Amino acid sequence: MDAVCSDLVAEVRAFRQRFPDVRYVDLIALDIPGHFYGKRYPIEMLEKVAAGSALKLPQNCVLLGTQGGLFKIGDYCFNDGDPDAPRRLVPGTLKIVDWEKQPLGQMLITSSGTEKPIVFEPREVLAQVLDRLARKGIFPVVAFELEFYLFDRQLRDGLPQFARDPLTDDADDQPNMHIERLSRFAPVLDDMVETARAQGIDTTVITAELGPGQFEINFGHLDDGLRAADWAALFCRSTRGVALKHNYRASFMAKPYLQHPGSGMHVHVSLYDEAGNNLLAANDQQPLRHAVAGCLELLPHCMPIFAPNHNALRRLSGTVNVATRASWGFEDRDACLRVPESDARNLRIEHRLAGADANPYLVLAAILVGLEQGLEAGRQPIAPLNEDRSSGINFPLEMLEAVQSMQHHPQLREGLGAEFVNVYCENKRQDHLAFMQDINAREYRWYL
Repeated sequence: MDAVCSDLVAEVRAFRQRFPDVRYVDLIALDIPGHFYGKRYPIEMLEKVAAGSALKLPQNCVLLGTQGGLFKIGDYCFNDGDPDAPRRLVPGTLKIVDWEKQPLGQMLITSSGTEKPIVFEPREVLAQVLDRLARKGIFPVVAFELEFYLFDRQLRDGLPQFARDPLTDDADDQPNMHIERLSRFAPVLDDMVETARAQGIDTTVITAELGPGQFEINFGHLDDGLRAADWAALFCRSTRGVALKHNYRASFMAKPYLQHPGSGMHVHVSLYDEAGNNLLAANDQQPLRHAVAGCLELLPHCMPIFAPNHNALRRLSGTVNVATRASWGFEDRDACLRVPESDARNLRIEHRLAGADANPYLVLAAILVGLEQGLEAGRQPIAPLNEDRSSGINFPLEMLEAVQSMQHHPQLREGLGAEFVNVYCENKRQDHLAFMQDINAREYRWYL
């Protein structure tokens, strides 16, 4: 048994000692739309997997559409025999699931690091980008911030209802950032934070956001980009589970209300060399400007990643603090790329465009490719919004146009992998076409 297997076996045994009532563990991974798939294993079998027994799942689980169906993408799904692909356990991710009725465990799995990685698996795509940056002596430090809405658990005519204020039992229909809202929703918010911490997630600041029932929870900075994206993915899962336990629904849907702000995924990224020097701060911050230029140039071609569905594109419609063009600025929340005020050691870029329902592995991978190409090209960015409020680069706001812009972009294909880009774009195209097949009530009102 090698050292990795020994450590995994020790992790499983320690978990079993701490939680003797747990009989099953969910082995989970994120698919292209950002949903977890996997299998539920008896805890005894998990120890065998940790010791080196084979762990395989269908390769095409990664290709599932938003509704769980399979699309014909090249030879995948319908012409390949639906083969299994090896997975491995991600060390350090075996944690308790305490929002279910029965005690349960969960653990991340991935094809990354196996003898045959799935090149379009989101976690593997990010792993390849991080490995390439490390070979170049570039080491990111990353922190995610996620906004979400709480709704009443019961829908009405299929539509979400404002969350009930636990203090007054009235609808939380006053959008504001008042601190009292944190106190009123403290039972569910505190449980979300404690549950996230039980998953190993370093949760920090909690904010009552502008929308009714809307909140934001931030995470600590990490020098492990994969782990940072793991945190974001796992937080979405645990937050939805905890909300149901408190008789709410939690949703990371990007634009649940047309008249209220959408929910975003903000990503803070700084870059360091092997000695721990901030690369963006060198040479009077010229690398910062080059990195910004690279991100802005690539951003219009990454829109299917940052806004992965029809609803996410709705969020980019001119509401407060959401950019409608690729732009940047110092301490400017109207910009896609905000440079927060900080000292040279902590100089970073906050990428604010992605919707909260985007895939965190792919969002971070796309951001890093933009930074990487910007540093290598060494070009100056467009004027910041602080100097010119009209500064910006147009990006597509319609899915099929966005997919076309992404699919054939040479730098993006090189940075993220050509096979991944092909598969991802076809997945988004098919998902969008399937979504558009439904006739909604408005069409009957307008055209019947």
